Amino acid sequence: MANYHVTQKKGQDGWNVQKEGGKKASAIASTQKQAEQLAKQFSSNNGGGEVRIHRPNGGPIRDSDTVKPGNDPKSVKDTKF
Repeated sequence: MANYHVTQKKGQDGWNVQKEGGKKASAIASTQKQAEQLAKQFSSNNGGGEVRIHRPNGGPIRDSDTVKPGNDPKSVKDTKF
């Protein structure tokens, strides 16, 4: 399973797509939406997993999506904040 994080560091304009445990960004996108799409594509290509989207400027996780064939640990549907 391949889990990815979408983050933006303080003072940075772009959004990083980083594989969990990785030291460097796999990609940098100009918008959070583009970064989220890339992260989901990368995760899907690597067997599925979780994509965790963080708040701007290094904030906490605001949303998490399961990418097939990953297994969602919750039996309820995702709800957006």
